Amino acid sequence: MEDGYPCAMHQTPQIPEPAQKVPHERTFHGDTFVDNYEWMREKDSPQVRDYLDRENAYTDARTAHLSDLREQIFEEIRSRTKETDLSVPARRGGYWYFTRTSEGKNYPAYCRVPVSDVGAGEPGAAGGGEAWTPPEIEPGVALAGEEQLIDFNVEAGDSSFFAVGSLDVSPDGRLLVYAVDRVGDERFTLRIRNLETGEDLPDEIPGIFYGACFDGTGTHVYYTTVDDSWRPDTVWRHTLGDSTDADVVVFREDDERFFVGAELSRTGDFLFISTEAKTTSGTWFIPTSDPTAEPQPVWPREQDVDYSVEHAVIDGEDRFLIVHNRDRADFDIADVPAADPTAQPSQVLRDVGGMRIEEVQAFSGLIAVGYRRAGFARVGLIDLSAPAEDGVRPMTEVDSGEDAGYRFIAADNHSFDQPHVRVTMGSLVRPHTVADCTPDSKQIRKVTEVPGVDLGAYSQTLEWATAADGTQIPVSLVWRTDAIDRSSPAPLNLYGYGSYEASMDPAFSAVRLSLLDRGVVFAIAHIRGGGEMGRHWYEQGRMEFKKNTFTDFIDVADHLISTGWTSPERMVARGGSAGGLLMGAVANMAPDRFAGIIADVPFVDSLTSMLMPELPLTVIEWEEWGDPLHSKEFYEYMRSYAPYENVTQQQYPPILAITSLNDTRVLYVEPVKWTARLREVGADVILKTDMTSGHGGASGRYDAWREAAFWTAWMLDRLGLAESGEQ
Repeated sequence: MEDGYPCAMHQTPQIPEPAQKVPHERTFHGDTFVDNYEWMREKDSPQVRDYLDRENAYTDARTAHLSDLREQIFEEIRSRTKETDLSVPARRGGYWYFTRTSEGKNYPAYCRVPVSDVGAGEPGAAGGGEAWTPPEIEPGVALAGEEQLIDFNVEAGDSSFFAVGSLDVSPDGRLLVYAVDRVGDERFTLRIRNLETGEDLPDEIPGIFYGACFDGTGTHVYYTTVDDSWRPDTVWRHTLGDSTDADVVVFREDDERFFVGAELSRTGDFLFISTEAKTTSGTWFIPTSDPTAEPQPVWPREQDVDYSVEHAVIDGEDRFLIVHNRDRADFDIADVPAADPTAQPSQVLRDVGGMRIEEVQAFSGLIAVGYRRAGFARVGLIDLSAPAEDGVRPMTEVDSGEDAGYRFIAADNHSFDQPHVRVTMGSLVRPHTVADCTPDSKQIRKVTEVPGVDLGAYSQTLEWATAADGTQIPVSLVWRTDAIDRSSPAPLNLYGYGSYEASMDPAFSAVRLSLLDRGVVFAIAHIRGGGEMGRHWYEQGRMEFKKNTFTDFIDVADHLISTGWTSPERMVARGGSAGGLLMGAVANMAPDRFAGIIADVPFVDSLTSMLMPELPLTVIEWEEWGDPLHSKEFYEYMRSYAPYENVTQQQYPPILAITSLNDTRVLYVEPVKWTARLREVGADVILKTDMTSGHGGASGRYDAWREAAFWTAWMLDRLGLAESGEQ
């Protein structure tokens, strides 16, 4: 059909009137680019709002024929989700903490129940082995002594957007600090709740950046604020009950390349203040016994030295475990005295060959190491009571139960005295699994239920595609076994990201089942720029090597075509944020490989943004993409691949672009300008703008499912499957 939708028997709505052109000349390094759509940056302009409204109306009309399919997919997602459920309780002090979800409600409630073991009820008490066994839980059934600390459905009220930035309970369990964002711009208002009365204290601090935490005494709260470019740059100390005017600056970072954050050590003995650029970091510490002390550096910050710090107690001595790349690109662990962090370090691991070490967590009797090997994340455990050989104790790797699985240290290991490490596991065919592990045991605490689904009906595999320069690119695939006939090309969704050293681990998705059950293969291209294969994988996909990310994705697509998995007319690409830049670049470089492209909050006007240091995050991003403002070489390199500048008169596949008006990471104007330029050259493109959300899209789970149903239905339409139902 003329609109490019092979199965859609519908009349094509009239394309909106072309966007107004207001020529804006941009000249750098002798190159002048005429930008006709820069006027769209005026977010509050009536003309901009009118344009977005018209584009949304056009998108609604273009996708109206998919409304029944969207509703069907939404109900499929809902039916495969246990709506009334709860997380595995995690112990902290004298309580087990967990969240509950309830059918029909968008957000969870945060709850706790006292530890009932004799001698283990006081905050910080170690107790015996049974004291660390979570209570038996049942969805929808309250536990004895259960308290609901905060119900986020009540807090959200009628807000169209609601997100929680931080939750922290004071050491004595009496107070809760939390922060909420009601707009989507990732700026939060901090409140403190008295858990004995259920009422909030008068203390209220607007404009913080995500996290906040109590100190070791519970009398102070540390929080972070941002500068004019919305970079988190300052750590503050607030004394409960005092005016915020009396809050004290604990640490300020003036170098615009660095983000700042603060968190309490698991032991509660130190506040760590971290400063992070793309490949350089530094950490300062303050003993919580002296909250007014000046922050001291763990190690002096050094360009291209990246490190993080964990407080441990080993053989009765306070130690800092430092994950660092001073001597090895894929990182090592240094064990140094907390009293003298610059002292000669002790060895923690004897052999780190083939490992990309990512993190370490310390407990009273264990050390847990998070690392990657052969592309997959893993966890190793060190028993501190085991005898050391030449000063090094052995490490035991946690067994996930399957080669294609992934695993990592979960975020709810709150207690230093716990005798196990909580680990999460899963794969493309195995739902999220929580286990408590020691070097000798693995106790499964929960496997996420997927109602009505036979998980044995799906298959997964790992393949390797050869890039143009000979590099082997891993590709994860999953499909419904009885829905795929390998004798002919199958419909396929190819997903990619490839930036910031972020690894796209193969995880289960209930949403994805609506594709798989209709015969679609899902594939992840683990391309360079990510972190799957180690630090070099990242280095080869950033700065002056960024194009490797794009060519890797195209080479993976070619591999999937040449090996018979799919064909160009049966493959849709999808990526978001930096992965949206990937989509924009690929659309320009290889438009004939795909039947459609979905770009979610896409970073497609990247060169313009990197030339504007006044924008949020730009200066920090120079170490990811290069600095085109001051470097002609980087300007020319980025100019050669930036999606917006490289839109040309060619045959593009149909494109769905999705953005949010309040996004502060990738401004809405980027996909808006890009889609206007694409339509100018005749591309079949639709733009969907969420007028109330931010970078992560809808905040409530039901709204998020409807968002997923929207792009899933569009993808199925592109693949010729819009009329097909579930198998």
